[in-house]
Parts: sequence; C-alpha cells; structure tokens
Amino acid sequence: MLQTLYDYFWWERLWLPVNLTWADLEDRDGRVYAKASDLYITLPLALLFLIIRYFFELYVATPLAALLNIKEKTRLRAPPNATLEHFYLTSGKQPKQAEVELLSRQSGLSGRQVERWFRRRRNQDRPSLLKKFREASWRFTFYLIAFIAGMAVIVDKPWFYDMKKVWEGYPIQSTIPSQYWYYMIELSFYWSLLFSIASDVKRKDFKEQIIHHVATIILISFSWFANYIRAGTLIMALHDSSDYLLESAKMFNYAGWKNTCNNIFIVFAIVFIITRLVILPFWILHCTLVYPLELYPAFFGYYFFNCMMGVLQLLHIFWAYLILRMAHKFITGKLVEDERSDREETESSEGEEAAVGGGAKSRPLANGHPILSNNHRKND
Repeated sequence: MLQTLYDYFWWERLWLPVNLTWADLEDRDGRVYAKASDLYITLPLALLFLIIRYFFELYVATPLAALLNIKEKTRLRAPPNATLEHFYLTSGKQPKQAEVELLSRQSGLSGRQVERWFRRRRNQDRPSLLKKFREASWRFTFYLIAFIAGMAVIVDKPWFYDMKKVWEGYPIQSTIPSQYWYYMIELSFYWSLLFSIASDVKRKDFKEQIIHHVATIILISFSWFANYIRAGTLIMALHDSSDYLLESAKMFNYAGWKNTCNNIFIVFAIVFIITRLVILPFWILHCTLVYPLELYPAFFGYYFFNCMMGVLQLLHIFWAYLILRMAHKFITGKLVEDERSDREETESSEGEEAAVGGGAKSRPLANGHPILSNNHRKND
C-alpha cells in the first residue's frame, strides 16, 4: 500500500508536463538536474541554523544590545497560587468581573489582589525587549545576506531581464551550484523558523505566520523537484528585498532611535508595496500563470504552484493593509503601533491602586511592538 501511495505521489502527470517523465531529468553529459532527494539535507541544515542562531544571539546580538543600552526590564513575578494558575492556563488570561469574584473566594485573596496577580502573570509571558532585539538581529543578518547572495545568483541570468526565458527549455533545465546552495539555505532557514516558532516572539498574526512558513516551505520544495528553479530564485530574492529593512527598523526601535526607525519603516513600506503588490502579482505571477501555457497544457503541478502563490499573495495583502494603516497614522501624526503587538500592563503600587479604586486595571504601556515608537517594535 505504501508503495502504491509513493508511486501515485510521484506520478509524472502530477508534477511534469505531458509526455515528460522523471527519466528526462536524470543527470547526463555533465548536466545536473534538481531532484527531490536533494532536499533531505535541509533538515540537518535547519538544525545547524538553530545552533548558529543560539551562538549569534549570545555572542553578537547580546553585546550589540548592551552597546545600544538595551536592558532587561525588571518585572514583578506573580506569587505561586495553584487556583489562579490553573484558571490562567485552562480558562483564560483575563478573567471577567464575575470570575474575579469567584476566584477571590476560592483563593482567599481580595478582588484587587486577584487582578494584580493576573496582570503580573500576563507580563511574565510577554517577551523581553532584549529577546525581541536578538531575534530581529538574527533575522536582519540572514535576510540581508540572503538578499545579496540571491541577487548575485540571478543578476547575470537572462531570465532576470526577460521573464519569458524563465520557461525556455522547461523542464529540461539544468542547475548550477549557486542555485543549489541558494535553495538549500533558504529552505533550511524557513524550516528553522517553523521549528522555533513556538519559542519566538508571538504576534497577533501568529496563525498567519504559520501559514506563511508552511506555504513558503511547500513552494520552495515543489519548485525545486518540479524544476521551477528559475522562477523560484526570482521569488525568493523578491521577498528578501524588504524583509531585512523591516528587521532593521525593529532593531532601531528597540534601541530607542525613533527617527531612524521611522525613516527605515517608510522605506520598508514603499519597498514592500512595490515588490509584494506590484512586481509579484503583475510580473512574477503573470510569468508563472501565462507563459507556461504557451509551451504546454496546464497540469496539476501548474495549478498547485500557482494556488500556493495565491495563498502567499493573500497574506501579502493582509500585511500590506496593516502596514498602510500604520503608515497613515504615522503621517497624520497619530501614535503608531504594530497592529499585531501585545501591550504590557504597568505595575501600580498599592497606594496608586487604592486611589484609583479596587479592581481597576492599570494603564497599559506599549511594550509589544509598536513600530514607530521608542519603546516598541514592529514585526514581520
């Protein structure tokens, strides 16, 4: 049964145009072709990326943060309380007033003490400024190097200037070492992001981030073994062109360099809109949707690849909406925060709480990721 499923999965009619087989893509005469087995190396490379990231954050990002005077914020921890902890983990992080009163009776604490416990407990789960700076530093470093390397791979290729040449001779298109390593490194990095997503800084678009990583991994993998490599290199370089700008804006934001952060964010917004909402749909998607049909009838792989591209495009529209909304607030002089950010609540003293009144919540501060404020950052 497993052999049957295997044979059906790799059936040529699914992944290759009509009248072509995997045998046509066997290495011969010194020409090397992409093979699905090449991708096995990306999993150990992803683990290597996680190890490199650990040492990078420890020996590069942390000293850089100290140089920029980015310090850990001391947070008061919620005292151990089994009743409140159980509710926090199973029922919710922000109990309603009726639930506060019930928890007050169960725990023997006053309503104000229960609210204070939950406030401190929520703050415990929020990532520190140093953690966010180290994560942004790592991603900035990779995206910048990947963009430079990607441009070096494709800038001298004829299909970089004439997209009809992307499909010239398809799918009998051999690969070169630079394309191989560009693919393996990009795919390994996205595997590492998926492996670490549970421990990375979480945003309100956490689900969208997972969808993005999974769609990207599927697209890169499929484009490799179906020999969509020329189109794939263009798409990867296009995405990397704006990502490093976003991460650098975050770094300056955490360092308190407000004007620098704001200026880089505006540049990032312009590059993002041009690359993701103009070049990608009207050049790249047109290239993958229209030109192939001039050479061969549509097949499953054609529909699959372009459907996954459509998923990415929808995510780009969603993020572009958030970016434009933040840019509008920034231009109109309103306080701009990352639409996906979480806010840290201040810890009021008992005297202050008494003055405000029992059960009143302390005023929130922007600690999550406001993109254009000194004490916050924007995430991708």
